[in-house]
Amino acid sequence: MNFPRTTVAGVSLPRMIMGTNWLAGWSHRSPSADKHIKTLHAQPESILPVLSAYMENGIDAIMGPFGTIAPIDTAIKQAEDKFGKKITLIDTPIIDVSDNPAARASAAARIKQSAATGATFCLIHHSSVEELVDKNARVIKRIDDYTQMIRENGMIPGLSAHMPELITYSDANGYDVETYIQIYNCLGFLMQIEIETIASIIHAAKKPVMTIKPMAAGRCTPYVGLNFAWATLRDCDMVTAGAHLADEVYENIEISRAFFDRRFPELEKRASPNMNQSAFGGA
Repeated sequence: MNFPRTTVAGVSLPRMIMGTNWLAGWSHRSPSADKHIKTLHAQPESILPVLSAYMENGIDAIMGPFGTIAPIDTAIKQAEDKFGKKITLIDTPIIDVSDNPAARASAAARIKQSAATGATFCLIHHSSVEELVDKNARVIKRIDDYTQMIRENGMIPGLSAHMPELITYSDANGYDVETYIQIYNCLGFLMQIEIETIASIIHAAKKPVMTIKPMAAGRCTPYVGLNFAWATLRDCDMVTAGAHLADEVYENIEISRAFFDRRFPELEKRASPNMNQSAFGGA
Protein backbone atom coordinates (compact mmCIF):
# COMPACT_ATOMS: atom_id res chain seq x y z
CA MET A 1 0.00 0.00 0.00
CA ASN A 2 1.47 3.33 -1.03
CA PHE A 3 1.75 6.18 1.44
CA PRO A 4 1.31 9.80 0.22
CA ARG A 5 4.53 11.07 -1.35
CA THR A 6 6.33 14.28 -2.17
CA THR A 7 9.41 15.20 -4.20
CA VAL A 8 12.68 16.66 -2.94
CA ALA A 9 15.30 17.71 -5.53
CA GLY A 10 13.72 15.33 -8.03
CA VAL A 11 13.71 12.38 -5.60
CA SER A 12 10.37 10.80 -4.68
CA LEU A 13 9.98 10.44 -0.91
CA PRO A 14 7.15 9.23 1.31
CA ARG A 15 5.65 11.99 3.42
CA MET A 16 6.39 9.86 6.48
CA ILE A 17 10.07 9.10 7.06
CA MET A 18 11.38 6.37 9.37
CA GLY A 19 13.03 7.81 12.46
CA THR A 20 15.85 6.07 14.33
CA ASN A 21 15.99 7.55 17.84
CA TRP A 22 13.82 4.77 19.25
CA LEU A 23 16.02 2.16 17.60
CA ALA A 24 19.40 3.71 18.50
CA GLY A 25 18.73 4.59 22.14
CA TRP A 26 18.12 8.34 22.06
CA SER A 27 14.78 8.52 23.82
CA HIS A 28 14.90 12.15 25.03
CA ARG A 29 13.23 10.69 28.14
CA SER A 30 15.67 9.15 30.62
CA PRO A 31 18.91 7.14 30.84
CA SER A 32 16.86 4.07 31.74
CA ALA A 33 14.74 4.48 28.62
CA ASP A 34 17.89 4.85 26.53
CA LYS A 35 19.28 1.68 28.09
CA HIS A 36 16.05 -0.22 27.43
CA ILE A 37 16.10 0.73 23.75
CA LYS A 38 19.74 -0.23 23.35
CA THR A 39 19.14 -3.56 25.07
CA LEU A 40 16.07 -4.42 23.01
CA HIS A 41 17.62 -3.36 19.72
CA ALA A 42 21.18 -4.57 20.25
CA GLN A 43 20.82 -6.87 17.23
CA PRO A 44 19.36 -6.21 13.75
CA GLU A 45 16.84 -9.06 14.19
CA SER A 46 14.68 -6.88 16.45
CA ILE A 47 14.97 -3.84 14.17
CA LEU A 48 14.03 -5.58 10.92
CA PRO A 49 10.32 -6.04 11.86
CA VAL A 50 10.07 -2.31 12.57
CA LEU A 51 11.57 -1.37 9.21
CA SER A 52 9.44 -4.00 7.49
CA ALA A 53 6.26 -2.47 8.89
CA TYR A 54 7.16 0.83 7.23
CA MET A 55 8.18 -0.82 3.96
CA GLU A 56 4.91 -2.78 3.75
CA ASN A 57 3.16 0.59 3.59
CA GLY A 58 5.38 2.21 0.96
CA ILE A 59 7.49 4.16 3.46
CA ASP A 60 10.97 3.63 2.05
CA ALA A 61 13.09 6.47 3.47
CA ILE A 62 14.95 6.61 6.78
CA MET A 63 16.77 9.37 8.67
CA GLY A 64 19.75 8.96 11.00
CA PRO A 65 23.53 9.09 11.43
CA PHE A 66 24.36 6.04 9.33
CA GLY A 67 27.60 4.16 9.72
CA THR A 68 27.55 4.74 13.49
CA ILE A 69 24.94 2.22 14.74
CA ALA A 70 25.82 -1.20 13.31
CA PRO A 71 22.51 -3.00 14.08
CA ILE A 72 20.54 -0.31 12.25
CA ASP A 73 22.87 -0.36 9.24
CA THR A 74 22.58 -4.15 9.03
CA ALA A 75 18.78 -4.12 9.43
CA ILE A 76 18.48 -1.61 6.57
CA LYS A 77 20.38 -3.97 4.27
CA GLN A 78 18.20 -6.86 5.42
CA ALA A 79 15.02 -4.88 4.72
CA GLU A 80 16.28 -3.92 1.27
CA ASP A 81 16.97 -7.59 0.50
CA LYS A 82 13.60 -8.66 1.89
CA PHE A 83 11.59 -6.21 -0.20
CA GLY A 84 13.91 -6.00 -3.21
CA LYS A 85 13.92 -2.23 -2.96
CA LYS A 86 16.47 0.40 -1.95
CA ILE A 87 15.72 2.46 1.12
CA THR A 88 16.50 6.15 0.67
CA LEU A 89 19.02 7.15 3.33
CA ILE A 90 18.86 10.65 4.78
CA ASP A 91 22.15 10.91 6.64
CA THR A 92 22.80 13.51 9.36
CA PRO A 93 26.57 13.46 9.87
CA ILE A 94 28.28 15.30 12.70
CA ILE A 95 31.35 17.08 11.31
CA ASP A 96 34.14 19.29 12.60
CA VAL A 97 33.47 22.78 11.19
CA SER A 98 36.56 24.46 12.66
CA ASP A 99 38.29 26.76 10.20
CA ASN A 100 41.58 24.93 9.74
CA PRO A 101 42.99 22.36 7.28
CA ALA A 102 42.80 19.43 9.68
CA ALA A 103 39.13 20.05 10.46
CA ARG A 104 38.24 20.43 6.78
CA ALA A 105 39.99 17.16 6.02
CA SER A 106 38.06 15.48 8.83
CA ALA A 107 34.76 16.90 7.55
CA ALA A 108 35.55 15.77 4.02
CA ALA A 109 36.29 12.26 5.27
CA ARG A 110 33.02 12.08 7.22
CA ILE A 111 31.02 13.27 4.22
CA LYS A 112 32.81 10.74 2.03
CA GLN A 113 31.82 8.07 4.57
CA SER A 114 28.21 9.21 4.25
CA ALA A 115 28.36 8.60 0.51
CA ALA A 116 29.94 5.19 1.10
CA THR A 117 26.93 4.14 3.20
CA GLY A 118 24.72 4.79 0.18
CA ALA A 119 23.08 7.98 1.42
CA THR A 120 21.03 9.96 -1.09
CA PHE A 121 20.66 13.01 1.15
CA CYS A 122 23.32 14.45 3.44
CA LEU A 123 21.97 16.94 5.96
CA ILE A 124 24.70 18.32 8.22
CA HIS A 125 23.77 17.72 11.86
CA HIS A 126 22.38 20.74 13.69
CA SER A 127 25.10 20.60 16.35
CA SER A 128 27.70 21.18 13.63
CA VAL A 129 26.05 23.66 11.30
CA GLU A 130 24.75 25.88 14.11
CA GLU A 131 28.37 26.65 15.03
CA LEU A 132 28.59 28.53 11.72
CA VAL A 133 25.58 30.79 12.28
CA ASP A 134 26.24 34.54 12.58
CA LYS A 135 22.99 36.12 13.74
CA ASN A 136 24.38 39.65 13.43
CA ALA A 137 25.26 39.21 9.75
CA ARG A 138 22.33 36.81 9.15
CA VAL A 139 24.59 34.29 7.41
CA ILE A 140 25.84 30.73 7.81
CA LYS A 141 29.60 31.12 7.45
CA ARG A 142 31.45 28.78 5.08
CA ILE A 143 28.38 26.60 4.54
CA ASP A 144 29.22 26.46 0.82
CA ASP A 145 32.42 24.57 1.66
CA TYR A 146 30.39 21.68 3.04
CA THR A 147 27.51 21.66 0.56
CA GLN A 148 30.14 21.50 -2.19
CA MET A 149 31.74 18.48 -0.49
CA ILE A 150 28.32 16.84 -0.41
CA ARG A 151 27.72 17.52 -4.10
CA GLU A 152 31.18 16.27 -5.03
CA ASN A 153 30.32 12.97 -3.33
CA GLY A 154 27.13 12.60 -5.35
CA MET A 155 24.64 13.41 -2.59
CA ILE A 156 21.92 16.04 -2.16
CA PRO A 157 22.74 18.68 0.49
CA GLY A 158 20.47 19.82 3.29
CA LEU A 159 20.60 21.24 6.80
CA SER A 160 19.38 19.94 10.13
CA ALA A 161 17.83 23.04 11.67
CA HIS A 162 16.97 22.89 15.34
CA MET A 163 17.72 26.61 15.18
CA PRO A 164 14.98 28.01 12.90
CA GLU A 165 17.26 30.78 11.62
CA LEU A 166 19.03 28.18 9.49
CA ILE A 167 16.00 27.99 7.22
CA THR A 168 15.51 31.73 6.89
CA TYR A 169 19.21 32.52 6.42
CA SER A 170 19.67 29.72 3.90
CA ASP A 171 16.68 30.82 1.84
CA ALA A 172 17.65 34.50 2.01
CA ASN A 173 21.23 33.85 0.89
CA GLY A 174 20.48 31.21 -1.72
CA TYR A 175 22.70 28.50 -0.27
CA ASP A 176 22.88 25.18 -2.11
CA VAL A 177 20.42 23.41 0.17
CA GLU A 178 17.52 21.29 -1.08
CA THR A 179 15.69 20.46 2.17
CA TYR A 180 15.68 21.11 5.89
CA ILE A 181 15.11 19.20 9.11
CA GLN A 182 13.07 21.16 11.66
CA ILE A 183 11.68 20.19 15.08
CA TYR A 184 7.91 20.62 15.01
CA ASN A 185 5.28 19.32 17.40
CA CYS A 186 2.10 20.40 19.16
CA LEU A 187 3.84 20.79 22.54
CA GLY A 188 6.71 22.96 21.35
CA PHE A 189 9.12 20.33 22.73
CA LEU A 190 12.75 21.34 22.03
CA MET A 191 11.53 24.14 19.74
CA GLN A 192 13.43 27.39 20.28
CA ILE A 193 10.46 29.69 19.65
CA GLU A 194 6.68 29.39 19.74
CA ILE A 195 4.86 26.87 17.57
CA GLU A 196 3.08 29.47 15.46
CA THR A 197 6.35 31.10 14.40
CA ILE A 198 7.96 27.79 13.48
CA ALA A 199 4.84 26.96 11.46
CA SER A 200 5.13 30.26 9.60
CA ILE A 201 8.82 29.61 8.87
CA ILE A 202 8.02 26.15 7.50
CA HIS A 203 5.22 27.52 5.32
CA ALA A 204 7.53 30.24 3.95
CA ALA A 205 10.46 27.88 3.31
CA LYS A 206 11.59 27.72 -0.30
CA LYS A 207 12.34 24.00 -0.04
CA PRO A 208 10.43 21.04 1.48
CA VAL A 209 10.88 20.56 5.21
CA MET A 210 11.41 17.24 7.01
CA THR A 211 9.89 17.73 10.45
CA ILE A 212 11.00 15.65 13.43
CA LYS A 213 9.71 14.74 16.90
CA PRO A 214 5.98 14.91 16.01
CA MET A 215 5.03 13.15 19.27
CA ALA A 216 7.47 15.25 21.32
CA ALA A 217 9.50 12.14 22.14
CA GLY A 218 6.49 10.36 23.59
CA ARG A 219 5.10 13.33 25.52
CA CYS A 220 1.89 13.34 23.51
CA THR A 221 -0.03 10.50 21.90
CA PRO A 222 0.41 9.63 18.23
CA TYR A 223 -3.23 10.56 17.54
CA VAL A 224 -2.67 14.09 18.80
CA GLY A 225 0.85 14.59 17.47
CA LEU A 226 0.36 13.20 13.99
CA ASN A 227 -3.00 14.86 13.38
CA PHE A 228 -1.50 18.20 14.41
CA ALA A 229 1.47 17.75 12.09
CA TRP A 230 -0.50 16.67 9.04
CA ALA A 231 -3.10 19.39 9.55
CA THR A 232 -0.59 22.23 9.78
CA LEU A 233 2.12 21.28 7.27
CA ARG A 234 2.25 21.84 3.52
CA ASP A 235 1.67 19.01 1.05
CA CYS A 236 5.39 19.04 0.19
CA ASP A 237 6.56 18.62 3.79
CA MET A 238 7.33 15.40 5.66
CA VAL A 239 6.99 13.94 9.14
CA THR A 240 9.78 11.80 10.59
CA ALA A 241 8.12 9.34 12.94
CA GLY A 242 10.17 6.86 14.90
CA ALA A 243 8.84 3.74 16.58
CA HIS A 244 10.02 1.21 19.13
CA LEU A 245 8.01 -1.75 17.83
CA ALA A 246 6.31 -2.78 14.59
CA ASP A 247 2.86 -2.40 16.20
CA GLU A 248 3.64 1.26 16.88
CA VAL A 249 4.48 1.72 13.21
CA TYR A 250 1.13 0.24 12.17
CA GLU A 251 -0.72 2.52 14.59
CA ASN A 252 1.12 5.63 13.34
CA ILE A 253 0.37 4.74 9.75
CA GLU A 254 -3.32 4.02 10.44
CA ILE A 255 -3.69 7.36 12.24
CA SER A 256 -2.02 9.11 9.32
CA ARG A 257 -4.06 7.32 6.65
CA ALA A 258 -7.24 8.16 8.56
CA PHE A 259 -6.27 11.82 8.51
CA PHE A 260 -5.76 11.81 4.75
CA ASP A 261 -9.01 9.85 4.27
CA ARG A 262 -10.92 12.20 6.63
CA ARG A 263 -12.11 9.38 8.86
CA PHE A 264 -11.51 8.17 12.39
CA PRO A 265 -8.64 5.67 12.70
CA GLU A 266 -9.37 2.01 13.36
CA LEU A 267 -7.43 1.40 16.56
CA GLU A 268 -7.89 -0.89 19.52
CA LYS A 269 -9.08 0.74 22.73
CA ARG A 270 -6.47 1.31 25.39
CA ALA A 271 -6.15 -1.39 28.02
CA SER A 272 -7.87 -1.12 31.38
CA PRO A 273 -8.76 -3.51 34.23
CA ASN A 274 -12.38 -2.86 33.24
CA MET A 275 -12.91 -2.48 29.49
CA ASN A 276 -16.69 -2.29 29.92
CA GLN A 277 -16.85 1.42 30.74
CA SER A 278 -19.16 3.97 29.20
CA ALA A 279 -16.15 6.27 28.80
CA PHE A 280 -14.71 3.66 26.44
CA GLY A 281 -17.86 3.67 24.35
CA GLY A 282 -19.23 0.58 26.08
CA ALA A 283 -22.63 0.02 27.63
